[in-house]
Parts: sequence; structure tokens; C-alpha cells
Amino acid sequence: MNDTRAQEEPTAYRRCAGVMLVNRAGLVWVGRRIDTPDGWQMPQGGIDQGENPRDAALRELEEETGTANARVIGETRDWLTYDLPPELMGKAWKGRFRGQKQKWFACRFLGADSEIDIHSVAHPEFDDWKWVAADEIVGLIVPFKRQVYAALLEELSQFAEPGCS
Repeated sequence: MNDTRAQEEPTAYRRCAGVMLVNRAGLVWVGRRIDTPDGWQMPQGGIDQGENPRDAALRELEEETGTANARVIGETRDWLTYDLPPELMGKAWKGRFRGQKQKWFACRFLGADSEIDIHSVAHPEFDDWKWVAADEIVGLIVPFKRQVYAALLEELSQFAEPGCS
């Protein structure tokens, strides 16, 4: 007997941590994704089993930018979620998740730009990077993540000021 029932959509959200990396001038780091030429984002990624969100955020920062020379200066109060668009549902993360549940951390970059090397990391995700003003970020992000970025910036943009500790 053939089972013709439609596959159910995933209901779980993938747990993720992200970093809003701010330099001494109050600008925020964004990288252009290799797989999305018009898509920029801040460092972010999945939280491993048993890992806390803060540690995951700092690990992702180093894995994606090549540097861990940063200090946490703030974090979002709550988790922020987004759903994948229909064309990615069932494809991203092997179809196990409907989107992401993210915890974001503001970090002060303590080093020099020369410490950032997106090409020397084990699994490069970005092909370019730049520092931008916080109010430019949402317009650079892929549309389905813009609501999360607007929410995290509402909470964390106070840390994107020159010399803010």
C-alpha cells in the first residue's frame, strides 16, 4: 500500500546564537554570504548540544571571522524567531526545522581589523565583510530575516556607539 500523505512541515526552531560585533568607532561588522551574493549578515550559528548561548555566540564569531578578540557587552532579553520562506522549507538544515530561535549578543571588538580573516577559517561562510552603521543593517539582510534584525537592533543598537564599553 502506498502512503500518499503529505509530509508534515517541521514545527521546531533551530537554536542559534548571534553576535553584533561593534568596533571602537561604533560600527557593526557584517559579512556577505558566499551562498547569497546579495545577502549580508552578522556572525551567527547553531548552538551545540550542552552549549550555552553565550559560548556558542563567541565560538561562531571565531569560526566565521577568524577572531575571538571581543568582549560581551549586552544581550537580547528574549529569544527571537523567524520562519524560513516556503522555497527553503524542507531544504535548509535537512528539513528538520521551520526556522531559527536566536539569542543575540552585542560584543565590543578589541582588536585590529587585520585580525579578521574570513578566508582562513575552516568552513568559510563569507566572501566579503565591512563595518556599517547600525541603521544600515536591516536593509542589507535577506528579507526573511529582517524582522529579527530589526528586533535585535532595537535592543542592542545602544551598544553601537563610539567608545561604548
